[in-house]
Amino acid sequence: MATIPASCIFSADLSAIYRRDKTSSFGERRRNPVLKRVAVTTEQTSSNSGTAVTTSGRSFVQEKAQRSSEAEAETSLRRVNVEGDWEESRKSLKDYFDEAKDMIRSDGGPPRWFSPLECGAHSPDSPLLLYLPGIDGVGLGLIMQHQRVGQIFDVWCLHIPVKDRTSFTGLVKLVERTVRSENYRLPNRPIYLVGESLGACLALAVAAQNPDIDLVLILANPATSFSKSQLQPLIPLLQLTPDQVLLAFPYMLRLMQGDPLRMAVDILVKGLPLQHEAGEVSQDLVVMSSYHSVVADIMPKETLLWKLEMLKSASAYANSRLHAVKAQMLIISSGKDQLFPSQEEGERLRHALSKCQIRKFNDNGHFLFLEDDIDLVTIIKGTSFYRRGKYHDYVSDFIPPTPDEFRKIYESNRGICVATGPVMLSTLEDGKIVRGLAGIPSEGPVLFVGYHMLLGLELTPLVCQFMIERNILLRGIAHPLMFVRLRDGLLPDLATFDTHRIMGAVPVSGTNFYKLLSSKSHVLLYPGGMREALHRKGEEYKLLWPDHSEFVRMAARFGAKIIPFGAVGEDDIGQVVFDYDDLMKIPYFKAQIEALTGETIKLRTDANGEIQNQDIHLPGILPKLPGRFYYYFGKPIETEGIVVQ
Repeated sequence: MATIPASCIFSADLSAIYRRDKTSSFGERRRNPVLKRVAVTTEQTSSNSGTAVTTSGRSFVQEKAQRSSEAEAETSLRRVNVEGDWEESRKSLKDYFDEAKDMIRSDGGPPRWFSPLECGAHSPDSPLLLYLPGIDGVGLGLIMQHQRVGQIFDVWCLHIPVKDRTSFTGLVKLVERTVRSENYRLPNRPIYLVGESLGACLALAVAAQNPDIDLVLILANPATSFSKSQLQPLIPLLQLTPDQVLLAFPYMLRLMQGDPLRMAVDILVKGLPLQHEAGEVSQDLVVMSSYHSVVADIMPKETLLWKLEMLKSASAYANSRLHAVKAQMLIISSGKDQLFPSQEEGERLRHALSKCQIRKFNDNGHFLFLEDDIDLVTIIKGTSFYRRGKYHDYVSDFIPPTPDEFRKIYESNRGICVATGPVMLSTLEDGKIVRGLAGIPSEGPVLFVGYHMLLGLELTPLVCQFMIERNILLRGIAHPLMFVRLRDGLLPDLATFDTHRIMGAVPVSGTNFYKLLSSKSHVLLYPGGMREALHRKGEEYKLLWPDHSEFVRMAARFGAKIIPFGAVGEDDIGQVVFDYDDLMKIPYFKAQIEALTGETIKLRTDANGEIQNQDIHLPGILPKLPGRFYYYFGKPIETEGIVVQ
């Protein structure tokens, strides 16, 4: 049995994963899960149906207030974190190997579906998710995602036994039967196909042959680039290598960037200092070596050679049918994939497929879903790919951010929150103004109507403070450029706005506004829109609102409380020195503004006057020493019982 070649292929990226798995993405050591759950497999009951059961420049007073505000924020943030930090019970890479060992111990029979026990918390209307494994075929590639994914999906995982020799077209037929059967049973529910490498080719093939079925494809490092892979030359090498000879070992070492084995080789060859490195390297070597026997059992030489040949045929099969794929698709590509040129391939597929988006993870390897810093549910939420019906509904399909998701978003935006030291002032029912958000109603619907400061910089501290202090999520009504592109161009990638979507932003429209109020949300509205956020010189704190405030009529219909608010502090952070009027006088910048504006939906085309000008541009701003942001929320205006003509 050729244990080393199989082990090298599968552990090329896993060793780096294991080191990251020791700590959370915030550097905190995680405790081992208290309970270990094993996946339950159920063989396919019918070959026909295919179904299965399964601070400088500030005064002393400002500094003191700043420190007090930060301390309160930290205390509140820690309180929020305790409410549901799933990191504590999340499974690890070790669980993958332990459960894989159990699954293949008495393995046999044809490929079949199983549903992990920890994926049973979903609601009855949850869409179906079919996980299609990569080269390992075990079906446990989502094990670190099971708990979260199982809350919003009905999860089925495909298991391909080690000794099974079903062809790629045979696997396509198996998945296709299941897809058609489940679509017949619940025709209004989308079916998600989540595939890694080989599984991604399988998903593409099924989608190409079933354009009439509502499929959503999520593909991680697709093997459609097998012709450019470093795995291709391994096929003739394995064919010529006896089981007892380890010729593939030095070849695979070159694929292990960041692997402890490669680190050890570099230390010996280059004579690097051993004192600092030896402890960590030896520890990781011991850990990884304990898994080599499991990897060897998962992919002995005969199975590995079979899978490589299948990858070759699967890549050709999927590429020849890309033109027929009409499904909505998300490609997740790794920047340090040592097996495939995944980011290059992701861009190729994005341009070849009409309904395709891509998300890049530059610091991750091939086995993406087994890495500690990857959360598939957060990715799906950030890309607005989760839906229960034919179309995504930004209100009914919205899943609020978890404490862990908010914590990560807050940490990534801590700089602006600390620099601006936001002070919140709200008004109680008796008219008294207090510091903090005590005057904000806990129950919705509540409509916050405010003024946009320069570039909308008041948004981040505002939304964060509401979550930290009151655990209230503000659902912002945002510009369509955060959600859709008419064509590629100069605008930032849609991935730039993933956190906005996670925090509940919706595209501006009367329908979304209606749905938010009907769902009793806390809605954030800026009537001045982009024109106000990108104001001209001398327009600081100037309201640029439409003549008719239609939001009042809508709020009254639902009896929503309207809270007017304002924010000051813009003059303390920057000064506009080159505005829209200046840019439009220069042909080069004028052409850029027209190109930017043409890349997304243009708003208020039927409006009159200055408010109609919603052109996208970036003014020239001279930064200043950071000042403080002050927010004042007026007394809630009751609309219950008001009849608006």
